[in-house]
Amino acid sequence: MKKKIFAVLLILTVAASFVMAGGGSDGSSSGKTVVRFFHRWPQDPRYSYFNDIVAEFEKQNPDIKIEMDSVINDSYKEKIRVLVSSNDIPDVFCTWSDTFAYNLVQSGRIKVLNDMLNADPAFKNSFIQSQIAPFTFDNNTYGLPLTIDGKVFVYNKEIFAKAGITKVPTTYREFINVLDTLKRAGYDTPILEGLSDAWTIAHYLGTIFQRVIPQSVLDKDYAEKTGEFTDPGYKRSLEIFQQLVGYMGPNATSIDHTTTRNLFIAGRQPIMYMQLAEFGYVQADNPNLDYGLFNFPAIEGGAGDPAYLTGAPEGFMMSATSKVPEAAERFYKFLYTKANMEKFVKDVGAPVGVIGAVNTNNAYPKLMEAVEIINNTKAYPWFDNAVNIKIADAFMRGAQSVASGDKSIDQVLSEVQAAARVVRSEAK
Repeated sequence: MKKKIFAVLLILTVAASFVMAGGGSDGSSSGKTVVRFFHRWPQDPRYSYFNDIVAEFEKQNPDIKIEMDSVINDSYKEKIRVLVSSNDIPDVFCTWSDTFAYNLVQSGRIKVLNDMLNADPAFKNSFIQSQIAPFTFDNNTYGLPLTIDGKVFVYNKEIFAKAGITKVPTTYREFINVLDTLKRAGYDTPILEGLSDAWTIAHYLGTIFQRVIPQSVLDKDYAEKTGEFTDPGYKRSLEIFQQLVGYMGPNATSIDHTTTRNLFIAGRQPIMYMQLAEFGYVQADNPNLDYGLFNFPAIEGGAGDPAYLTGAPEGFMMSATSKVPEAAERFYKFLYTKANMEKFVKDVGAPVGVIGAVNTNNAYPKLMEAVEIINNTKAYPWFDNAVNIKIADAFMRGAQSVASGDKSIDQVLSEVQAAARVVRSEAK
């Protein structure tokens, strides 16, 4: 009963946030057409960027009012699901790709973009085509990429040099040797992650699964109708994660990712697992930091392909039930103009999916390197975007409990397998 009451209150709260912002159900306000825009960046620099973009669009389109709302990451995931399920979908909204996007598409309330793209070939061809695929299902495109991204280990070159580390690890055994060397050099937490943010755990686990477990097994398990998660590779993967947590110190589960990133940027943390899209924070706060990067190393005896880079684009979708489809499409395409994407790169410091928007005029060398990596490396989606949310939650929350010592790996796998049985029954 409490869960049902909470769900109703959440639906009412989310819907009310748009109404209070001025967007009535008739799609008009003060004689202007109202387009509702929802994103997940209530903090700078992205918050200020989107404020600027909205202001410029309204200046160029005085007949349209953009009502913008934003909430942060995990709250956004829940709220956008509620809005879609209640058919109170914002006209334009941000989304992750792959399974997260597919789950929204299954509602039948997300706009198919094929006609819009085919009617404007220049716009269609302005995107890195490989970055559109994660938003395309059954030959229908439902979203377009804003940022392109991947996950790498970043390391402080000065700290490595002082510890006598002369080469980056290419195997997991070498990686453990590097961490042991850093501990002997006085760094009690040579690698750190803010494990209070469950999504950070998904990034680790998804990569380790991909390195350890045969792709045929992952394909079967990640599919809702056939997933079982009984392969012994999952236990080995959680053991590897547990081993890495042992190098993160006793506070890893009580701090967040932003805190660990800030420690790295301040030059106090030797290694962290960082998204390429986060390089902008380093550039903004400590542009003189000398750091390098390497992909998650190959795991000895693993059945996966270590050449893959974990990551995926995220972007924007539109409502198929919008009362103002023409105005929404006008704003949607405005978001993706090359000029605006170049401004995004300059203001935010993250790579984008529009061809040529990252260039020597607006990007720093590390960002150019990041784009080169993404364009030349095979991508593997974020784990929490690749599987049903019930499976992802069971792994993420379970691994948090493993990290804190509250649960065993066998207990977590039992919970995951129970969640998989529920997902299979619901998928039939």
